[in-house]
Amino acid sequence: MDFIKIRFGNDFVHEKSRFEKNIDEMFQSMSPIFTLSEGPWKPLMDIYEAPDEIYIFAEIAGASKEDLELEINTKAIRISGVRAVSPPVSNARFRLAEIQHGHFERVLFLPTPIDTERVSASYSNGFLEIKLAKLKFDKTRTIPIQEG
Repeated sequence: MDFIKIRFGNDFVHEKSRFEKNIDEMFQSMSPIFTLSEGPWKPLMDIYEAPDEIYIFAEIAGASKEDLELEINTKAIRISGVRAVSPPVSNARFRLAEIQHGHFERVLFLPTPIDTERVSASYSNGFLEIKLAKLKFDKTRTIPIQEG
């Protein structure tokens, strides 16, 4: 059985400033031609919350499982990887270019703390499925008071 790499940590390093990310997003929304550059892209994702778990589904068709990486802490998850560029057809030019390639990264802040020891991930048919168990907290706890 092959495994998807999962790293645990407390910090997620951001390579670009917020200003640079906004400029990239502005140009990508204007024309798909700008998406042919080496800039990062964002795969589409769904997040579901059940009473005991959080489920994340990411659409990452065309990426190999070995090129995916997950980093997780109790508050957030970082999903990153690379989708390789398809080889161009010889003697042809683009008429439509919508499929994004290259490095991608998403940092998702979770609605509730999760148990980092109970995380599973699978990749099938272009979808990454991540299952995160919520941390269970006792609602009430009695604290004995001792003589001082």
